[in-house]
Amino acid sequence: MQYMLLIYGNEAGMKSATDADRDAMIRAYRGYTDSIIKSGHMKAGDGLQPTATATTVRVRDGKTLTTDGPFAETREQLGGYYVVEAKDLDEATKLAARIPGAQTGSVEVRPVMQLPPDYPRPAAR
Repeated sequence: MQYMLLIYGNEAGMKSATDADRDAMIRAYRGYTDSIIKSGHMKAGDGLQPTATATTVRVRDGKTLTTDGPFAETREQLGGYYVVEAKDLDEATKLAARIPGAQTGSVEVRPVMQLPPDYPRPAAR
């Protein structure tokens, strides 16, 4: 089963981090990513640009409304994600606990919805 591991942290901490802190974080994430690629758990993943680059879209009464920034102000912001293959929630939780950001923020583990085989899917790029 596939699980999405959503990584939340405080963006302000990254702004005040030293170059050495940022380099250490990058190395930790590279090590984690390499390990889940090697183990066969990795399906997809990426970091996200800061929330200041986000645009929120809503449709109300047939009109599209856009707002700069994230949907809600929170202490922690979504900073990245992994999609992993795991045999069950217990294994997915163990993978999430190894994500470097879990040490200072949080990682939400959510099963990916399994769609029927005949459900229309976008063409591969």
